Amino acid sequence: MARVSDPKKQTPCPQEAVFVELMRTADQLARGPGFLLKEHDLSSNQYNVLRILRGASEGLLCGEIACRMISRDPDITRLLDRLEKRGLIGRCREDPDRRKVLVRISPAGLALLARLDPLVCGLHRRQLCHLSQNQLRQLSRLLLAARPEA
Repeated sequence: MARVSDPKKQTPCPQEAVFVELMRTADQLARGPGFLLKEHDLSSNQYNVLRILRGASEGLLCGEIACRMISRDPDITRLLDRLEKRGLIGRCREDPDRRKVLVRISPAGLALLARLDPLVCGLHRRQLCHLSQNQLRQLSRLLLAARPEA
């Protein structure tokens, strides 16, 4: 008697299998920083904005921040409002085009990142300590190569 394959148990294509594993891994790795940042009343997107602004000594326009974010946030204005309310960033209108808003990290934002840096770095080390330096470099190269825009 011929064996009939079960349509419910289709083997995914290799690309789908990799995508699912990548999403599971990203979710698992993101939980740790999520809990850590929550203790400091920050979302991962707020933390990402602060890190972006720390790297931009002259500040950035709102649209530039949105383009550099790891995860897209459709409401960047509200995200910046919350950070400004806490005194972690400052905003000013650019002359002569008053529609352009320049955003800079504040001294309080820099101080918060300075406190978080060793905690986040330590967490990432614990999460990935089972990988060798060579494996980490190789994984980084593969992830960069997997991005469609890379």
